[in-house]
Parts: sequence; C-alpha cells; structure tokens
Amino acid sequence: MTSKTLLSGGCVLTLGARTPNLTRADVLIDDGVVAEVGSGLRAREAERVDATDTIVMPGFVDTHRHAWTSLFKNLGEPATGAEGPLPVAASDHFQPEDLYAATLIGLLGAIEAGITTVVDWSPIRFDGPFADAALQAHADAGLRTVFVHAGRGPATRELVAHRTGAAGPLTSVALGFLMPGSTGLGSVADEWALARELGVRIHAHAGSENSGRGVISLLARQGLLGEDVTLVHCSALDDDDVDAIATSGAAMSLSPSSEMASGLGSPPIQQLIDRDIRPGLGIDDERVTPGDMFAQMRATISLQHATVFDRKLAGRAGVPRLMSTRDAIRYATVDGAGAAGFGGSTGSLEPGMHADVIMLRTDRPNVFPINDPIGAVVWGMDTSNVDWVFVGGRVVMRAGVLQADVQRARSLATAARERVSAASGPVVGTAPGR
Repeated sequence: MTSKTLLSGGCVLTLGARTPNLTRADVLIDDGVVAEVGSGLRAREAERVDATDTIVMPGFVDTHRHAWTSLFKNLGEPATGAEGPLPVAASDHFQPEDLYAATLIGLLGAIEAGITTVVDWSPIRFDGPFADAALQAHADAGLRTVFVHAGRGPATRELVAHRTGAAGPLTSVALGFLMPGSTGLGSVADEWALARELGVRIHAHAGSENSGRGVISLLARQGLLGEDVTLVHCSALDDDDVDAIATSGAAMSLSPSSEMASGLGSPPIQQLIDRDIRPGLGIDDERVTPGDMFAQMRATISLQHATVFDRKLAGRAGVPRLMSTRDAIRYATVDGAGAAGFGGSTGSLEPGMHADVIMLRTDRPNVFPINDPIGAVVWGMDTSNVDWVFVGGRVVMRAGVLQADVQRARSLATAARERVSAASGPVVGTAPGR
C-alpha cells in the first residue's frame, strides 16, 4: 500500500504562517506528513483523490471533551436517575466495557464531524481496567488524542507511567485538575510539580465551578502557570486573571455551547481578544451541545458579535472590532492545536506538519455558491459537508463513509446504555411530545 496521497484540485486553506491559502491547488501527503502544497504537483505511486468542489484544510482540534458522556447525547439537563442527576449518578455504574463503548462512539462521531484531534478528559474510576478500556477505544478510533488522567494520589506516578506505555502512537497522556478556590490551593504546587516531573501537560478546570475570580492570578504569582498549562472554561475571570494568562503563555480552551447550556456562564471571549489571547475550542459534554466544531465556531463568533452590538447600542465608547471568520476557524484548528499541546505539529497544512486533513464539500446546496471559503466553513457548513478525513495521512473517513465498524460501535453503545440504565435508573430525558 502506498504511503503517498495526492489531493488534487481543491481550494486549499493551509491556515499556516508560511504557506498561503490557495484558491485551487494540490496537497501531497507522504509518510504521514504534508510533503508539499502547490499547483500541478506530480507524485509517482501516489493514490490520487479528486478534491474538486471541496475545501481542503487542517482537521479540527477539539481541545476539551468528556467522551464518556457520549452515551447521554442530547439528554439535556432535566433527566435524573434513582441516585441524582445524570450522567453523574450513572457514572458510578459504568463497567470498563461501558466506558470503552461510550468513548469509541464519541470519538467516531468526532471523526464524522471532521475532528482529527481530541483532548479526552475521562474522570471515571482510574483503576487499571477502566483507563485501559478508554485507551483501547482511543486506539481503535484512530484519532490523534490526548487522554487526560484526572485522578491523583500516591499511585499517580505509576498510573501515568502505565498509561503512557499503554497508549498507542497517536495518543499522549496528560494530567487533569479541578481547581479549588483560593483557600484550597495548598496541594496544587506539589501536584503540578509531579506532572512536570513526569513530562506531561497540565489541563485545569479553572475560573469557574468551585474556583472563581482571582485563582488564576494567584497561581501566576506562585509561579505555577506556564506554556505547559491549558486552562479550561474560565467563565469567571477578573482583569488580573486575564493579564496573568497573557503574560504566562498558558493556553485556553473554551467550550462555548456547553458552558452556556450547562450554567457555567458566558465564555470570556472579549476579555481574551482584548489581550490577544487565542483560545482553542472544545465540545465538553455532548449531553448539552452538538459534537462538532462548526457549532462551536458559530457560538463563539455569534457571542462576540452580540457583545459588540450590545456595547454599541448602549452608546459606549471604544467598541471592539467584530471577530472575523478567520479568527474563528483558527481557534478551531491551529490555535486549538497549541492548546492541546500539539503546536507546531498539527493544526495547519504547512509542509512537515502531521497530515491531519479534512475535505469539505462545497457543492452541497447548504453552502453553494461559495462566496468566501472560510466564511462558508464558519457560517454555513455542518457535518454533512465532511467528505474525507485523514489522520497522520491515514484515511479514517472516505467519501463520506467512516472507515470503521460502525455497526459494532453502535451495538456496543446500545448495550452499554441499557446496562447503565438498568443499574442507575432510566437515562432518557423527557418523553416525546412533552
């Protein structure tokens, strides 16, 4: 089987700093990386894929997802089980095979949405069989992933070492933390020091939930923030917090649809723009949000535009500029790659980058005619436009068809949902027609 693939005749959005976007061009993939971008490329023994009537661009990067909640897609807030709100109550009844099924169906759904990299925060019981089951799902899905280990304690060092060894070539391991309030930060320095000793990235829920304004700036004053930290959500930030993020080089991950739908508050988009902080975007929880980046880009740009127009209507001076579609698409790709810890290796189609590539159809009525390719991706497209998906040069979706045993994944997810439902109470929402 050839290791070369030539994507010919598409509109190429490289989104790179060195290689421009091209109205019509070819992309040569060789041995898993982008080898060349240009017009009239030739390559012996390459599989040729006709990219006419498509946009060829880097795959989307999902910087924060709880894939284990995929059994509860679209459930919403109202449902409860015998032991409390779902999916929290149901999580205690998961078995390793349920976690595998939920993670696999969630990651396959990500591929179908044009997502080639997922940061998966999986906090369910981190004893061996559970984490191993999640890691097996990562390997079987074929995405580029980060497995965020949210457990801690005396065994953390051994667990991370084991997970790192068990992870496949496309999966890396990180440590996840739920930040406490300012009075509960005593253990953070030791925990983060361990993460750095182990050489793994730090992902932290901060500036929301149990922690609030001022916690991030306090972390900065203690010298804990750095470029190896990704701060998640951060709906409650004061000016000192945002300044601390900007000066420390820490990355940001926003999940705008989920944050607003689940009560975390509006993401601090304008605060970040004011400091030239470029966040990545994430899905977070498919229970309350679509599992695709098209929805997240639209939520982000729409919220920022609403903020600007509210200020203008109020007669305020110094109204900020409107976010552009160029900003939004970079949040979902190259900026997201940085937040996931893959900056400089994926997120754009520069030669030498991982060939994590998607082809989006431009001849469908939902976006035709194409007046502006980036505008079409951000404002008009959805998962129906996703045609081909490559991860590291390997085809994981071909001409609209997932290259996976989808029937098996569906059967496993159905069985898992039934098992968990029987143990915890129904995992269904309101009845039809209510």
